[in-house]
Amino acid sequence: MTRCQSKAESRQHFRALRAQQLPIVEAAVVQEVIRNVHQLTSSSSPKGQGQGHLGIYWPLAGEVDLRSLKQKLKQPIALPASGTDGSLTYHPWSLAPLQLDACNILAPLREPALEPSGLNLLLIPALAIDQHGIRLGYGGGFYDRLRSQPKWRAVTTLAVLPQACITHEPLPRDPWDIPVDGWITETGLANSNHLTKSNEATQSNDVIKSNDITKPN
Repeated sequence: MTRCQSKAESRQHFRALRAQQLPIVEAAVVQEVIRNVHQLTSSSSPKGQGQGHLGIYWPLAGEVDLRSLKQKLKQPIALPASGTDGSLTYHPWSLAPLQLDACNILAPLREPALEPSGLNLLLIPALAIDQHGIRLGYGGGFYDRLRSQPKWRAVTTLAVLPQACITHEPLPRDPWDIPVDGWITETGLANSNHLTKSNEATQSNDVIKSNDITKPN
């Protein structure tokens, strides 16, 4: 079996599992996000500077819906926008009408793109995550391309998904796949195992950054 076939089969399996679990646990996942996000964003905001944006996403079918955070959190929210060149940018979610991006997903395209320093936490969707933080997505590579850039890699990134989609078996991995820093499920916040190897390098409260992961070409 090739790696592509393995990934395709994994996507099919975890897409079905996530769709089965989401109606049961979604509300609890959102509550755990709210419970954890304040501490995470406060710890990553430089002293003396204004509060950075929390990057979330416009949910597709089967993904945990975090849009209520715009009303429930006293923090500016940003949404991603895909480009025709495969790029991903984040824009403040303001009162301006949203528009469709290159993937036909609603995004605040009328707002300027934010620099990495304008965000202090990214919450991203996933079909599955393994213990090393390898994320199974839809295969577009948007988040991996974004996080291949060192300044974006420095922004703490957590996947949001049901606990049933956290696997102890390693997921198929390509050279360009970049581990996330951890995940939030209905059971709470967890760090990726790969982070424990770099405890002596850097640490930021609950989330530890790793600098020894292979970057994509």
